Amino acid sequence: MVRKTKQKEAIFRVLSSAESPLSPAEIQNRASLLVPSLGIATVYRLLKTLKEMKQVVTVEIPGESPRYEISGRAHHHHFYCRKCHQIFELGKCDERIEDLAPKGFLVQEHEIILYGRCPSCAP
Repeated sequence: MVRKTKQKEAIFRVLSSAESPLSPAEIQNRASLLVPSLGIATVYRLLKTLKEMKQVVTVEIPGESPRYEISGRAHHHHFYCRKCHQIFELGKCDERIEDLAPKGFLVQEHEIILYGRCPSCAP
């Protein structure tokens, strides 16, 4: 049985209200407003626990540290800004995405990451 703690609840609340995946440092900064004594080691430990409980998922961007978001969200993808390093959520992809696979291949899952510059960083 996993205990319910104010630290875990703060992290879960932060991730539930986030508009995009967050790094552990971003989670700590936001959750510290709810639990001022929250340390980064606790954030990492609780993210691991929440992942094991399948309440959060890792968002992997090649070459970047993992970010985290709440699980159970509708299917979506991400945009990575190469200048400010923020990640933005994109909507659902085209349902015909599986048609890109060669004939006879069985697609089990997919992930799409778009790279570029966000409106704040665009030239």
